[in-house]
Amino acid sequence: MTITDGRVTPREFPTNRGGLCQKGWTSAALLTSPARLTTPLVRRDGVLQPATWDDALDLVAEKLAALRAAHGPDAVGVFGGGGLTNEKSYLLGKFARVALGTSQIDYNGRFCMSSAAAAGLRAFGLDRGMPFPVTDLDRADAVLLVGGNPAETMPPFVQHLRGAELIVVDPRRTATAELATLHLQPAPGTDLALALGLLHTAVADGRLDRDYLAERTTGFDDAWRIAATWWPERVERVTGVPVADQRAAVRMLAEAGSAYVLTGRGAEQHATGADTVSAWINLALALGLPGRRGSGYGCLTGQGNGQGGREHGQKADQLPGYRRIDDPAAREHVMGVWGVDELPGPGRSAYELLDALGQPGGPKALLVFGSNVVVSAPRAGHVTDRLAALDLLVVCDLVLSETAAVADVVLPVTQWAEESGTMTNLEGRVLLRRQAVPVPEGVRSDLDVLRGLATRLGQPAERFPTEPEVVFDELRRASAGGAADYSGVTYDRLRAGEALHWPVVDRSTPRVFLDRFAHPDGRARFTAVEHRGPAELPDADYPLQATTGRVLQHYQSGAQTRLVAELNAAEPETYVEVHPDTAARAGLRDGDRAAVVSRRGRTLARVRCVPSLLIDVVFLPFHYAGDGRANLLTNPVLDPTSRMPEFKVCAVRLETV
Repeated sequence: MTITDGRVTPREFPTNRGGLCQKGWTSAALLTSPARLTTPLVRRDGVLQPATWDDALDLVAEKLAALRAAHGPDAVGVFGGGGLTNEKSYLLGKFARVALGTSQIDYNGRFCMSSAAAAGLRAFGLDRGMPFPVTDLDRADAVLLVGGNPAETMPPFVQHLRGAELIVVDPRRTATAELATLHLQPAPGTDLALALGLLHTAVADGRLDRDYLAERTTGFDDAWRIAATWWPERVERVTGVPVADQRAAVRMLAEAGSAYVLTGRGAEQHATGADTVSAWINLALALGLPGRRGSGYGCLTGQGNGQGGREHGQKADQLPGYRRIDDPAAREHVMGVWGVDELPGPGRSAYELLDALGQPGGPKALLVFGSNVVVSAPRAGHVTDRLAALDLLVVCDLVLSETAAVADVVLPVTQWAEESGTMTNLEGRVLLRRQAVPVPEGVRSDLDVLRGLATRLGQPAERFPTEPEVVFDELRRASAGGAADYSGVTYDRLRAGEALHWPVVDRSTPRVFLDRFAHPDGRARFTAVEHRGPAELPDADYPLQATTGRVLQHYQSGAQTRLVAELNAAEPETYVEVHPDTAARAGLRDGDRAAVVSRRGRTLARVRCVPSLLIDVVFLPFHYAGDGRANLLTNPVLDPTSRMPEFKVCAVRLETV
């Protein structure tokens, strides 16, 4: 996109074809917003007050050094974001492990795509969310979309689905479900049972691709032993999806010449999220879809740099190039690039890190880059309390987010149009985003902040460069030989317009599994998984199930979009979708204010009666602040593999206000 006279104009590009959503065409409003931060803030006498950059950085470095000296390097934690550029993600991970020496780093992508990443690694040996170009979907005959609502979350993507028979799996009749040929509407938390049932139907109806199974996969028999017990009638009782619709979905996929299975957050954000995504991958493998031109499995990313943000070291268990931090060879390679002789080991995952703040043995200071955990974390009230228990909270942001508002130090940093850097899109293509407008006076880049702190902590300045292209060149060396190998990507190639999908050593790899999967034997793995259901079931006190999601006008925690007048006017406050009969039983009518109450908190929301909603389900968007935070309700129970919290279902009740 380009910016002219404060207006955003899209450019022709394969994934969006010149289209923008409402969030995109209004994004330039933030460049001149009066809410923009342009000076550091330091809390004095309980109030955030302006400070110079030197004073703010000196204060932070002095406190970090004192805490590390008194309590060890893990007394300091770092929390990153999936919207950071590749360069910032990379340097943040390096800063945590080298300048701070801490293992306590994770990021908000743990709340977003970690379950699909875990499932993809199990099945294919590699996590590239969409292992084929988005434009391949243009020629699809059938697409099964599980737990995604791109008609509202990324509308330009929907044009790639127009030519296919679309099957949507979602507890709500979303805008995307309205476009579907077939809408499967399971009860929240039962997606895994539905996937098992569809695999059962594929076998029972003779839809398996047996040649593909024999030549390209392993482990089918173990997966089938579980799916064999999920006959269609049992699945209907558990999920509510009619037997006829189950059979229709399998038939549409199996008879299509070109078919895809795509998953989104609705499949992932569960305490069984990794297993749920594995179950859908099992279905795709049984039908012979992954690794074939014109068919496949893919995951829709949820943040601006959702793919790249999880590849370069800001995860608790990861080093650059998608290397594991507990792999001795990986550690040796990265230490060589960084010029150090030791690195910390794995740390806590995102929610576990937040939960440990201020606790015995937990971090006493936290640095937050590109995230707003007061709104976005599960059990948000508890997380807010943990932040208050810190000796030091530092937030780098472009506006005073809800997390920045409770910080001890706030550092104003550049936003998208004011900086250059690379992003990696949902199809694994590395993109160069060039600076379009000058940096406002008083604002610095995150790279400048990291160098400023690192040098004050005793690091040589050259170890933490501030020029994005220099950082990227080091990232290339650090990623070389890893799963996400960027060694062949250069700014010059990107400036020349080359389409570079990682891994790139010499050539781009737009379709990574055509010849073989990334396991040593080249075969994809079925994963034997069983349905367990939500961790928290309805009962007499909390008889309803709440699920959360996004709306068209807002993005993530809403810290930026709620400051855009056009967007905020369209959706200004939290609402709760309720079936009319459910509302009536609670003494509520459309437009009333209601309290939605769970075992963890209470959210105030405006009632919207929606006849298509399941009668025992309510829906809340998670973009709002204060007592309208949907995440005051959500359950922080974690997936044992991905450490994803169960955002998508918790037990609640409705009360009048």
